[in-house]
Amino acid sequence: MIKINENFLKLQASYLFSEIARRVSDFQSENPGKDIIRLGIGDVTCALPLACIDALHKAVDEMADASTFRGYGPEQGYDFLREIIAKEDFQSRGADVAGDEIFVSDGAKCDTGNFQEIFSTDIKVAIPDPVYPVYLDTNVMAGRTGLYNDGRYDGITYMDVTRENRFVPDLPDETVDLIYLCFPNNPTGATITKAQLKKWVDFARQSKAIILYDAAYEAFIRDDSLPRSIYEVEGARDVAIEFRSFSKTAGFTGVRCAYTVVPKSCMAYTASGEEHSVHSLWNRRHTTKFNSVSYPVQRAAEAVYSAEGKAQVQELTDYYLKNAALIREEVSALGYDCVGGENSPYIWIDGNKDSWEFFDLLLKRAGVVCTPGAGFGRCGEGFIRLSAFNNYENVEKAMTRIKDALKV
Repeated sequence: MIKINENFLKLQASYLFSEIARRVSDFQSENPGKDIIRLGIGDVTCALPLACIDALHKAVDEMADASTFRGYGPEQGYDFLREIIAKEDFQSRGADVAGDEIFVSDGAKCDTGNFQEIFSTDIKVAIPDPVYPVYLDTNVMAGRTGLYNDGRYDGITYMDVTRENRFVPDLPDETVDLIYLCFPNNPTGATITKAQLKKWVDFARQSKAIILYDAAYEAFIRDDSLPRSIYEVEGARDVAIEFRSFSKTAGFTGVRCAYTVVPKSCMAYTASGEEHSVHSLWNRRHTTKFNSVSYPVQRAAEAVYSAEGKAQVQELTDYYLKNAALIREEVSALGYDCVGGENSPYIWIDGNKDSWEFFDLLLKRAGVVCTPGAGFGRCGEGFIRLSAFNNYENVEKAMTRIKDALKV
């Protein structure tokens, strides 16, 4: 008989965002005339930058002409995109990254979830709490954890992220092999300094561990003292993989384009201690399971780096940061402690009550959808996350409704 991967049975019954969607759907069914403002899931709302649209149209026209038509492209991505990414996102900031170390994909969620496949199932994994669920759930699926007990999986090294450590996890007290970090952070919106990041790089080098570094929100950093890439830290090339996305940078959530940086000097080991190139392993996995991103979409991503594209992306991210500033200001005025919203589109709010209770309160009294912090881990209990991804008028309306709801 066919058997299932029983590790899937360890997963909690509902993925966080599926549960949010269910509750919102039930509320809408019961209140069909109620206007709902969504400040929960991190999906963009503004149109694509015009430079990207123009490039997309031009590339589609090329596909309509046999002389310029393109079929399968290189699985790793077209050189025109890989080279400009390396130049503009890394080399311009003094980070040593080459074009052939870039792997273009259809999303950072996919890459962060898939990358663990190339490592042994008996490694020790360190994951922050609260955390973006994909990091944890894909390791559960792979069989690296025990059962779920009291809000956590046995076998995982959880790194508490709290107000006490300013929402930057402390180094683990035990030896670990694979470390997940995300800055600017999802869900807390917290950022990390170069000095703090250097401690993680040094720790990984000493432990022969690898850091999976999610930098999907780096475009929102406005503080020039903060690192946009882990490769700005000396020694990071040997121990870090970085994930980036055009989804939040240029609004590509519905277009799908991202990339992962895998330095050639990054190594992992067999059980006997034999060294192997992580770049080669990922390349093998990538070419076996993925046929890359469509040519028109890669041309649209390339346009992000044009003079017009850079200005339009800056305008786009500034718009969302304006929303974030308003949310942060209004929430603080209500007397709630919060973090994020300055170099990040997320605001992490201490609600002083059960996370799902606060979620239901805002939904039912204000018609506003947030994300309950408990869905991101045990340390998220008591918090909610508000997203700046909406139009400014809706954010203004949402904050007015929230203020009225919390006065009741």
